[in-house]
Amino acid sequence: MSINSAIVIGGGISGPVTATALHMAGIDVTVFEAYPGPAYGIGANLALAPNGVAALEIVGAADAVRALAVPASKSSMSVNGKRIDLPGLENIEPLRIIDRADLHQALHDTAVATGVRFEYNKRLTDVEEHAGGVTAIFADGSSATADVLIGADGIRSTVRTLVDPKAPGPTYLNMLGFGAYVDCDLDLEPERMTFAFGKRAYYLYWSMPDGRVAWGANLPSERYYSLTEARAVPVEQWLRQLREAYAGEDPGELLARSTTPEQLAVIGALNIMPPVPHWYRNRLVLTGDAIHAPSNTSGQGASLAIESGIELARCLRDIDDPAQAFATYEALRRPRVEGVAARVARMNQTKAAGPIARKAMQLMMPLMFKRMDPEKAFGHEQRFRIDWEATVRPATVNA
Repeated sequence: MSINSAIVIGGGISGPVTATALHMAGIDVTVFEAYPGPAYGIGANLALAPNGVAALEIVGAADAVRALAVPASKSSMSVNGKRIDLPGLENIEPLRIIDRADLHQALHDTAVATGVRFEYNKRLTDVEEHAGGVTAIFADGSSATADVLIGADGIRSTVRTLVDPKAPGPTYLNMLGFGAYVDCDLDLEPERMTFAFGKRAYYLYWSMPDGRVAWGANLPSERYYSLTEARAVPVEQWLRQLREAYAGEDPGELLARSTTPEQLAVIGALNIMPPVPHWYRNRLVLTGDAIHAPSNTSGQGASLAIESGIELARCLRDIDDPAQAFATYEALRRPRVEGVAARVARMNQTKAAGPIARKAMQLMMPLMFKRMDPEKAFGHEQRFRIDWEATVRPATVNA
């Protein structure tokens, strides 16, 4: 019983990568996306770690992404205005920062060039499993059938609820995300990203090759705002809140005051995924943010999603039985993605640190980073590489 065809639900990041890898593996695949197109204006920018860019080499998208991205080879941390340069790994590709819409488009174009089919305005509502396959039912009344169905449909995954109706949903971090590219008189070192812990809110910033400054803000908020709800609020209102939050910060105040309503990208609630008990059921399986979405603090969210899609394709290429392929995929990926999530969970707490905790951070940081071994801290994450050519050995399927 070989796996010859696949349906991928979701055309964001993990969907096109998974589909491209499946096509490379000789599996007929179509991507179904609920939105009208491949780059539908969601989010601001994101970072791709060296391991994520290396994974994109496998599916032939790395050069296209590099051409659109800004390298960040150095990083610093600032607490209450005191900056400390962080040690980095040697002999490794820099972090790449890219607009989410640009990344979506590049991955879509790579997939299409490979031979992957896309269908848009296809919102999944249900699935029907039957002997030898699974049928996806869409809101417009259409359907599609294949040997397996892959849920790459993000943090609010429909497929996840079909795999397990009791599956946990995303956890709100009590922060809202914003981003902007601004024109301001700020002399910054090229390729250096600074993570700043202000008195009231966390932010980060870096220089752009064209002279602008990019920055992202995490605004504390007890109230949850979805993307739609956050964008329904007048942008001027969000700008007032940002300017109040970063008043007196250097350079946070300048960045907030330099941001115009037209420049501000409103992202809404920031979420993470808690551990998901069931990654698959019968012929349905999950990948990407649907099962693992660490905080943006990790710099690994998109990279892990890319890796998982490729590893899933390897398992379906080399293991004929869907259940065994899915179990092997989970065994390969769960320890890695949950390890990253655990590391970042501790870092998330510092974003909401109070004034006393921030003062302690300011005193402790120089000593902590002087002693930090970046190879031990991040080497295993960023130097990870997938061996596409290697044959996957089946893991034991639990009864």
